[in-house]
Amino acid sequence: MTDPLEIGGIPAAGDVPLPERKPLALSASRASDYRQCPLLYRLRAVDRIPEPRTRAQVLGTVVHSVLEELYGLEQSERAPQRAAELVPAAVERFYAEEDGATVVPLSDRADFQSQVAALVAALYGVEDPQRFSPASCEQYLVTATAAGTPLHGFLDRVDVAPTGEVRVVDYKTGKPPHPRFQDQAMFQMRFYALMYQRIHGVLPAQLKLIYLKNGSWLTFTPDHATLVETEASLDALWSEIERAGRTGDFRPRTSRLCDWCNHQALCPAFGGTPPEYPGWPGTRVVPAGADNLLAGRREPRNT
Repeated sequence: MTDPLEIGGIPAAGDVPLPERKPLALSASRASDYRQCPLLYRLRAVDRIPEPRTRAQVLGTVVHSVLEELYGLEQSERAPQRAAELVPAAVERFYAEEDGATVVPLSDRADFQSQVAALVAALYGVEDPQRFSPASCEQYLVTATAAGTPLHGFLDRVDVAPTGEVRVVDYKTGKPPHPRFQDQAMFQMRFYALMYQRIHGVLPAQLKLIYLKNGSWLTFTPDHATLVETEASLDALWSEIERAGRTGDFRPRTSRLCDWCNHQALCPAFGGTPPEYPGWPGTRVVPAGADNLLAGRREPRNT
């Protein structure tokens, strides 16, 4: 994009070509968006208004790419020094292939690389990558609930024990949540566990969130009742989203999180006007028993 007109620091709707509109499915990130603010969901999922990338987002993306590459090595090669050696090349790809200087100025590159290296090194305080090999990393899953709600998302890592137990792991590069928000943080993991069970017929034995910033982690052991409840809540949420999609009635819901929203200039709660509603693009149809489908770029990371 070259010098697009901007409103409130983001490209204005209609000033830049938007991505092709395809039928929608529900991801953990977009589910959280709708629960936070229906208008935010609309602007991101339906209108698909571009948002500026943040340093926190790209930091997470680069760290994840290093960890994926690390676990692609032979177990004996995954020593801390080898992990550190992967960092400069990953940062170079970020600048060369993703126009990284538009997010992290070249003057900050050394500091950014040090941050990436520190977060990668922090993994060794949580686990030893030389002791096991994941079943998959950065796996894209597509499935649907029994009621037909389409689900999709990337799983950072899946570990399968020799005895068959499954662990779903997600890395976070931001701060761990306050204890009262830990259940909200685990919503994403229950979403992933449900997808995994729907596709593979196996209930994960453990869900694990690793917070690399301080080397801490949260774990949860899901049971059948938990996933039944999760599935029902996602069906209810998707029904609500579809109703809003048919009418275009995505009302803003204000909270303290509005302070960090890129779309205040388009929000009636802040005196703005949303763009003309483009209409509901439809619901993605996922055939029963659909296998994993590899697809394009993931959504921006929630760090």
